[in-house]
Amino acid sequence: MQFGIFTVGDVTPDPTTGRTPTERERIKAMVAIALKAEEVGLDVFATGEHHNPPFVPSSPTTLLGYIAARTERLILSTSTTLITTNDPVKIAEDYAMLQHLADGRVDLMLGRGNTGPVYPWFGQDIRQGINLAKENYALLRRLWREDVVDWEGTFRTPLQAFTSTPRPLDGVPPFVWHGSIRSPEIAEQAAFYGDGFFHNNIFWPADHTRRMVQLYRRRFAHHGHGTPEQAIVGLGGQVFMRKNSQDALREFRPYFDNAPVYGHGPSLEDFTEQTPLTVGSPQQVIERTLSFRETVGDYQRQLFLMDHAGLPLKTVLEQLDLLGEEVVPVLRREFAKGRPADVPQAPAHASLRPLGEVSAA
Repeated sequence: MQFGIFTVGDVTPDPTTGRTPTERERIKAMVAIALKAEEVGLDVFATGEHHNPPFVPSSPTTLLGYIAARTERLILSTSTTLITTNDPVKIAEDYAMLQHLADGRVDLMLGRGNTGPVYPWFGQDIRQGINLAKENYALLRRLWREDVVDWEGTFRTPLQAFTSTPRPLDGVPPFVWHGSIRSPEIAEQAAFYGDGFFHNNIFWPADHTRRMVQLYRRRFAHHGHGTPEQAIVGLGGQVFMRKNSQDALREFRPYFDNAPVYGHGPSLEDFTEQTPLTVGSPQQVIERTLSFRETVGDYQRQLFLMDHAGLPLKTVLEQLDLLGEEVVPVLRREFAKGRPADVPQAPAHASLRPLGEVSAA
């Protein structure tokens, strides 16, 4: 399995001090968090894509390219690439370029985002969101797999004898995860192509996550890609840890209570009971995360959200120390126990490359 972190890149006031970081501070903090992730032995750093305040990651490839130059083995991913409002030609070329710069340490997660106004900002209609996701991804796949593309669709101008450049590294496109919280059409899309399916797994109860992943697994098998157990599944999650669980609850509570995404709603206790949010000791995080296998079966990628709601950088780096030193080593060991031999490993560039081919890097 791969373990890592994902960021939404929000600029949020710290409720305990009232101070709001500058955009520059927040961007630099995301870089520091990625470097720390590699230092403590995590596998993946993923960034969201937003084009509106209070978020700053409007250019994921710029951020990930900079991080690629300062890391050696960290897989660089997106936690959302807006397949609906980005031109698939631009996605094909930008991420192929990043793939070369990062020596193949790149994949991406396609999604529709959670900001409705982004559609008209980029000349699209939110009512066409699912259709945009389907058509744009169909074109993106062809651009990465065919040297010359003739294409005509509904949402962009036709292409005639078009070649996107650069071509994917070693002729192997970046692995694609389709991310969705609630849309069965996206689970179906992932299954149809034999791609990965990533469930955010933050705001919804376990039964909902189970149904979405089970649908994807069934349809993955239906489309002839393998057994349901061989489907490629990723999960999100959110944790906050201290050595003592009561210290974790006391420290995280003001951040939870004022967070833009769920503040001023259910209590922290109700939210942790009804969703995968885990606030407590490292052992509690281990036990809760291991329970995810009971919900979705053996899976390939686990990402944690650890840096939003105004948490200061120092606190996030402390969280990463706990995650890398006390939590992930146990999770690796325990998830490996009883894992069937036919359950695939998490995709990576080296494993997707045709046998015998070696990257120029």
